[in-house]
Amino acid sequence: MSLTIYGCYRSRATRVIWLANELGLPFNHVPVIQAYRLPDPNAPGVPLHTRSADFLKVNPNGHIPSIDDNGFKLHESLAINLYLARKHGGPLAPKDAQEEGLAIMWSLWAATECETNALTLQQHLAGLPPEKRKPDLIEAATTALKAPFAVLDRALAEGKGHLMGGRFTVADVNVAEVIRYAKLAPELFDTNPNVKAWLDTCQARPAFQAMWQARDAEAA
Repeated sequence: MSLTIYGCYRSRATRVIWLANELGLPFNHVPVIQAYRLPDPNAPGVPLHTRSADFLKVNPNGHIPSIDDNGFKLHESLAINLYLARKHGGPLAPKDAQEEGLAIMWSLWAATECETNALTLQQHLAGLPPEKRKPDLIEAATTALKAPFAVLDRALAEGKGHLMGGRFTVADVNVAEVIRYAKLAPELFDTNPNVKAWLDTCQARPAFQAMWQARDAEAA
């Protein structure tokens, strides 16, 4: 088994594990927890975490996920997925240079146009204790996402429910895993029905469901 995925399920590692499931790739999973989730990352007996010396040998940046593909180390979840799709091919991979450009574009679009505000919604609508949630940040993030969601909705309408090639690809995986963070803001989805239908379809896929079941089984 040449592919190793480092990272816990409650992290961006879900993107890589979902895609590996879609591609039918066997992999070794090494759980690595975020150091900030531990009361004392330096305490004896703590689990492997993002500041552990052994993990920093894999990714000196101290972030998850990372992969080791038969000695080739790669970081950044969206880049990892683009690499795995290109290497293993099939219908999830770009079929030509134009589709490769689209896959890169949509991945960078999700990271730059949506992810920060979508994560804000996840944190302040669910992740943080109620006393630490800030309605003004929720409102600002929701407002900021209205324009990108409208762009995505139009693209999905024009692309027959997908982001490139009229079929499910790595671009859908990468963008869906960012848009997922905003699910607790229904007004964004109610006004963009193509986005809602697309995300529901993506998350109904057996490969996503297998990943999500493993995520639910992992300690919060």
